[in-house]
Amino acid sequence: MLVLVGCRDATQAHLDPDSLQGEPIQPPAMQAANLDASSSPASGDAVVDVGVPPLLASDPASSSSAEPPPTGAGALDSAPETVETDEGSFMRVGFDRLSGFAIEIDETILNPQTNQVGTADVKTAEEQIPKPILALNNKPIALKGFMLPLKVEGGLVTELLIMKDQSMCCFGLTPQIHEWVSVKMVDQGVKPMMDEPVTLFGTLKVGEMRENGYLVGIYSMDGVNMAGPLDE
Repeated sequence: MLVLVGCRDATQAHLDPDSLQGEPIQPPAMQAANLDASSSPASGDAVVDVGVPPLLASDPASSSSAEPPPTGAGALDSAPETVETDEGSFMRVGFDRLSGFAIEIDETILNPQTNQVGTADVKTAEEQIPKPILALNNKPIALKGFMLPLKVEGGLVTELLIMKDQSMCCFGLTPQIHEWVSVKMVDQGVKPMMDEPVTLFGTLKVGEMRENGYLVGIYSMDGVNMAGPLDE
């Protein structure tokens, strides 16, 4: 049984994946998760696959946001700035945009779809995503957030969550569905950096993602590179 560990001291921000330490935590969203790990210490090619934690229905009390998101269009309609890198141009998109709207996720939406979902009374998750956010689908973006590694191969993180803040990592709080992005690195992995903000560059995918009929997210990214936090 593998469990996530809490964040380490800020002086150890650049982690050695073979020596991740801390107090084990089991946030509510992961208590039912089946966590598998296979490792080869002798070869140094350890593979740790935590998997994506299942979602819980939205609960304002459990949100990692200290304040409710804005209800107007506002910043959602403003044009993102462009960041130039060796890999190309990326729109700077932050969680102020990705989580800057209200969304309600209940058991009806989380579970495999029925005829009730999509009616006037029960909107799907995708129907609650504003058009300016849907327009970011398949667009190259630069996203600043906090890393939560999901899969480590040969000392590099190949799958991770990029989150709005450190609440899930350090305190076990369950983020809302629009407060994290599931990232798979396209080429090679990146170094684990769990105690400071990072910027992920890649192609954003927006829309309902389901596994075995169950809703597991609305944002994912094909990651191409990672850097430190971009200057605001």
